Amino acid sequence: SFFFDTHALVCVLEENGFTTQQSEVTVSALVKIMNTNLDMIYKDMVTKVQQEIALQQVMSHIGGVKKDMIILEKSEFSALRSENEKIKLELQQIKKQVVDEITKVRSDNKLNLNLEKSRVKELVSLHAQQDRALTQTDRKIDTEVADLKTMLESHKLDTIKYLAGSVFTCLTVALGFYRLWM
Repeated sequence: SFFFDTHALVCVLEENGFTTQQSEVTVSALVKIMNTNLDMIYKDMVTKVQQEIALQQVMSHIGGVKKDMIILEKSEFSALRSENEKIKLELQQIKKQVVDEITKVRSDNKLNLNLEKSRVKELVSLHAQQDRALTQTDRKIDTEVADLKTMLESHKLDTIKYLAGSVFTCLTVALGFYRLWM
């Protein structure tokens, strides 16, 4: 409600030429208009109790979302851990295959090298012109051995890069989740 001296307003109106009845009707109409306007203003305003209730509801929703996020984070971390274990097993299998392949290549090369050397020695004893062929064969063998060593080093580096990439990828994802939720 809005309070002001209605009697004083009636007196002012009467002094300015209004009759008592006109003054009272005018003041009554003004009071009704002001009360209606104030009621409309109050209707749009939020009370402190309503504001606190809304705040509690929002805080409750935030708490629920936070719990859901923690649950999601744990399940995502668990999935990431199992994926990491799977990758680790695959890397171990690949490493074993590479080691087996390297061992096989080395033994084949040793056998081939020994066979090639013995064949070259026989050719040297049979013919004097085979000296040049022996030198070329030794060079080929050395080149193949060097190529194989280079290939083995390359495979080692690729395996190390893959392992490092996997580890850094897992660390990056874990740190991302850590930063996201902290």
